[in-house]
Amino acid sequence: MKTFITRKVGMTSTINEDGVVTAVTLLSATPNTVTQVKDIEKDGYKAVQLGFEEKKNLNKSLAGHLKGAKTNSKIIREFRVEELDKELKVGDKLSADSFSVGDIVDATGLSKGKGFAGTIKRHNFHRGRKTHGGRSYRRPGSIGSMYPQKIFKGKKMAGQMGHERVTVKNLKIELIDTDLNVIGVSGAVPGPRKGIVMIKEAK
Repeated sequence: MKTFITRKVGMTSTINEDGVVTAVTLLSATPNTVTQVKDIEKDGYKAVQLGFEEKKNLNKSLAGHLKGAKTNSKIIREFRVEELDKELKVGDKLSADSFSVGDIVDATGLSKGKGFAGTIKRHNFHRGRKTHGGRSYRRPGSIGSMYPQKIFKGKKMAGQMGHERVTVKNLKIELIDTDLNVIGVSGAVPGPRKGIVMIKEAK
């Protein structure tokens, strides 16, 4: 299972041989370090833990965890996998060329936070009428009836919008530049520029 931690750079477009223009998101894919390999016997499930980017000073618990991998990774993410690569071991470096052009991947990231938003912006509710006595321009309207004397969980109401984990599936890798450590993925991926994006080979 191919997995990788990247950082979003921005968007551009590519033109293929047929003249079709494709929107592409560029991801900074500096090498990842394998910080832990989990198996069913020891941990109860199969997973690969990767470290991304480095910083000088780590707290003692993190430094102890990363001691075996000989890295100072500041961003650590874990990917569940169905099958572990037997050759993969702690301390191995993974680079952008572990993927190939044409691979289909799922991209996961934190969506842009929009703050506290009303029902019109958050759930695409209609606005109330502004004439003929209407006074509820952007109010949500009725949120329940006499029975069952409570509001059901999940009711579409005003609240925090965005800044949640989002996965976009089945994106195609359009380009790989190993010199610049850049991966280009078709379409848009969640999050702002400089946001962390995890890509994983689609099932």
